[in-house]
Amino acid sequence: MVGQLNMLYKDRRAHARTARLMETEARMSRKAWGRSMDASDLARAEVMSLHTQVVAHQAVITELQTADRRRQAVITEMMAADRRRQKQFIEALKLLKRLQTQMTEFERQQGPAKGPAQPDAPEEAGSNS
Repeated sequence: MVGQLNMLYKDRRAHARTARLMETEARMSRKAWGRSMDASDLARAEVMSLHTQVVAHQAVITELQTADRRRQAVITEMMAADRRRQKQFIEALKLLKRLQTQMTEFERQQGPAKGPAQPDAPEEAGSNS
């Protein structure tokens, strides 16, 4: 037993050093754990902030999509109205062309129009000479 006691007495410095190393490692582990928790909290806060921004951006995107659909509907209505006006204009041009054709036919059937500047008989010009 005395031999074991002497061996323990000789090893006490090594045991004390091992105990100090373990305490230092435990202290450093606690600090690292605290820093890890702080980093985790910071990361969680950043994620929440980014999540809030994403939700806000999604709301803006939804509003813009709704406004775009409204604008597209207005544009579609305007294009339909423009097509209707074009059809009306084409019909008016066709009607005008028919009227011109009828007027030309009427004038051809009636003969040349005599206005106040045209004399009735060409003989009057010959009798003055």
